[in-house]
Amino acid sequence: MWWYRGLRTLAARLLVRVLGRSSAAGPVLDAGCGTGGMLRVLGAEVAGRPTLGLDYDAVAAALAMAKSGRPVASGSVNEMPLGTASLAGYVSLDVLCHATVDPARALAEAHRCLGTGAFAIFNLPAYKWMFSAHDRRTHNARRFSRGEAHALLREHGFRIVRSSYWNTLLFPVMLLHRLVERDDAESDVREYPRWLDALFTAVLAVERAVILAGLDLPFGGSLIVVAARDG
Repeated sequence: MWWYRGLRTLAARLLVRVLGRSSAAGPVLDAGCGTGGMLRVLGAEVAGRPTLGLDYDAVAAALAMAKSGRPVASGSVNEMPLGTASLAGYVSLDVLCHATVDPARALAEAHRCLGTGAFAIFNLPAYKWMFSAHDRRTHNARRFSRGEAHALLREHGFRIVRSSYWNTLLFPVMLLHRLVERDDAESDVREYPRWLDALFTAVLAVERAVILAGLDLPFGGSLIVVAARDG
């Protein structure tokens, strides 16, 4: 789906940039990797650090390992089976919002497992007032504003490097869809006509170019945050 492709490409490029200037050693963890789509995009290593995955669902973890060819453990982001200061990077894509995740515990664990100078990438669904049938279908329990995300991360020992909303150009369409949808509507995660998928992919590519050029977008359906574990 165009949204997942756009997210994974953006997160991977931001991660490569920050890890390229980091002295932290150790692997990069895709925390809550699902069936391995992001791990496959990251490949065997990122900026010289090997990659690995973690997912609560044992079946998903096995699928992720098969899809990506990378080691994947079965476990919770709330209590990770990893050593203290063992990671150079941490990727969390729409995980802190999940109903089974305690954001405070997950961030405390991320901070524990990251080494000094390590970096983390967090993607989060934006705005509580945008909570919808899609969120219920995908087991999302919470959405975040930029200020809320920053406060939560700082409370757990992270320094905000940068953050940007994204899915901005399509946000008016998303908002209209939310206003007219039924309470029992299906998830937005589905197959789209090829022409529409290509159009939305191109729109996200424009946004990605803007973000990678250093500009942070002021609103959007999602929020991506780059954070550092300094001490």
